[in-house]
Amino acid sequence: MLIAGAFLPLLGILLALAVLGLVRGDRACGTGLTYGGTLATCSILLLAALVLLLQPSHLPQTLILPLGLPWLGMHFRLDALTAFFLLVVDLGGALACLYALGYAKGEPEPKRVLPFVPAFLLGMNLVLLADDAFTFLLAWEFMSLTSWALVLREHEARATREGAYLYLVMASLGTAALLLCFGLLAGPGGAYDFTSIRRHALGPTAHVLVLVLALLGAGSKAGLVPLHAWLPPAHAAAPSHVSALMSGVMTKVAVYAALRLLFDLAGPPGWWWGAVLMVLGAVSAVLGLLYAVLQNDLKRLLAYSTVENLGIVYIALGFALAFAANGMPTAAALALSAAFLHVLNHTLFKSLLFMGAGAVLHGTGGERDMDRLGGLIHRLPVTSACCLLGAAAISALPPLNGFVSEWLLFQAVLVSPALPEVLRFLAPAVGALMALAAALAAACFVRAYGITFLGRPRSEAAAHAHEIDHKARLAMIAAAALCVLLGVFPGPVIDLLSLVVAELNHDVTLPAQGRQGWLSLVPIEPAHSSYNGLVLLVFVLASAGLAAGFVHRFASRALRRGPAWDCGYPDPDPRTQYSAASFSQPLRRVFGTVVFRASEQVDMPAPGETRPARFTVRWHDLVWERLYMPTASLVGSLADRLNILQYLTVRRYLSMMFAALVTLLIVVAAWR
Repeated sequence: MLIAGAFLPLLGILLALAVLGLVRGDRACGTGLTYGGTLATCSILLLAALVLLLQPSHLPQTLILPLGLPWLGMHFRLDALTAFFLLVVDLGGALACLYALGYAKGEPEPKRVLPFVPAFLLGMNLVLLADDAFTFLLAWEFMSLTSWALVLREHEARATREGAYLYLVMASLGTAALLLCFGLLAGPGGAYDFTSIRRHALGPTAHVLVLVLALLGAGSKAGLVPLHAWLPPAHAAAPSHVSALMSGVMTKVAVYAALRLLFDLAGPPGWWWGAVLMVLGAVSAVLGLLYAVLQNDLKRLLAYSTVENLGIVYIALGFALAFAANGMPTAAALALSAAFLHVLNHTLFKSLLFMGAGAVLHGTGGERDMDRLGGLIHRLPVTSACCLLGAAAISALPPLNGFVSEWLLFQAVLVSPALPEVLRFLAPAVGALMALAAALAAACFVRAYGITFLGRPRSEAAAHAHEIDHKARLAMIAAAALCVLLGVFPGPVIDLLSLVVAELNHDVTLPAQGRQGWLSLVPIEPAHSSYNGLVLLVFVLASAGLAAGFVHRFASRALRRGPAWDCGYPDPDPRTQYSAASFSQPLRRVFGTVVFRASEQVDMPAPGETRPARFTVRWHDLVWERLYMPTASLVGSLADRLNILQYLTVRRYLSMMFAALVTLLIVVAAWR
């Protein structure tokens, strides 16, 4: 059996590599052996998952090991949904490990990172293979703890410790929500294997609670607003290849958890489930980008943009649930295809952008404030070219992969008028917010790329930047090439996803795209809509070539260089260039005053004074101030009040235990 003969032993190799990193991490060969072995293992897992999707006759497969709880064991299952997410996780893992072979050279404390990278990938793979609640939660916690250890690498910095602590708290909250969710799904019988859970019907109240708990558990790991507070500090604090894994890969495991719970284990969805996911996704998409536009830290900007992209995925899942609940399986297949394709696309371009950010940090000695960068296109030509493709892909510009998945989702919006009244009015509003998010994404990444790579260097570190190792550049080139390839030829990928869509959508899929002429993508029918990435690519290249030829033919051929100028005057100081704050000022004034209560203060010296003028911008994270800070204060206050419990007598402790036991027995009796 394939799962017993290949997948689990390969995961055992990841565990062995984690031990190797712990034992030999401080030696020169430790980095190469650990990352090289992890790269090879992820590549094999990736190819095995791809083979299973191409040959679906091998699916599903199950395996029970006599481990874990005595009466339950550990159940593993490999179906189409698992195989697709295995492909996504191990593709991101292979790219990150190839990048780390060059990026991690000279790591000052390799033992803080090396053991945990293969262990982190092991945990994510185990979550996908788990087929019972115990194994799932055990792997989920293992994944959370190993990634927490990676976030805490530079624990000497206070900001890193605070970010790691917040991540641990939110991860614990998510696990508790998933534990309660599985308890409701299992019911009074307590059969926690997924096969038994599928046979258990939920009551109306349990149905509502399962949705809420699933969104708390999976949504907190995905970074949905308002559960996103941990994501930017954690992703920014981790090493860049780990940031690529957390942002580009781990968030997809959270999407898998939501899919497994809501589309598979919870039974038929309610008509309003889709509305909840659409609203949460739309709010996350817009707010994630507004947060990103206000950031000067390059890695925090990328982390906030992950909130936006996960919001787009949840919008697609919401449309799929709404269509499925209202008897529109073809439209549900369209929305699911958009969700799965965006999951894969986001893994590629977000991993690429975090690797590019790591190359910038490596080349500038750790500088990630965009206002101290600039001019890197001359010093880092390969990195700048790859980041340009990544920025265009995440901005959903054709003919790159980010455009295709968002275009498919807009096609789902266009068929939403057939939904019932409430959803019929909600769907266009969500579509409008998606369009706003797309425009904000373009502005955000024009700002990020322009301030970081264009213009003149704003610091000595930027002026003397250097390219990263060739292995890391190869990883970025591979990710950029896949972004182009999936954007130009999306049809075969849609056909590959049809097996996954059929599993969740009662065997209804999109039409086979391989039968369309000229490699076109036709999600519904040619008269309705179609997309041809190859034709668009040829048109773009031909237009650019003709424009360049026209300019060189009819303009002056003399090459002239002159000093930079500002409004006609020579400008010797690079500080007079556009800064990140000045670029985002119009958006901050339009949206920030309402969403973030942003304010500007100008301190202009009086005539004759020699002190400099000062311009100060203040903005507030209302989610943090209105939700997290009061909650933290409440928890602290309760902890102080309950501190007295540490000093009770043994007799009072036994009385409390007896009262708790009686209360639990009453609850169980009432539940039955």
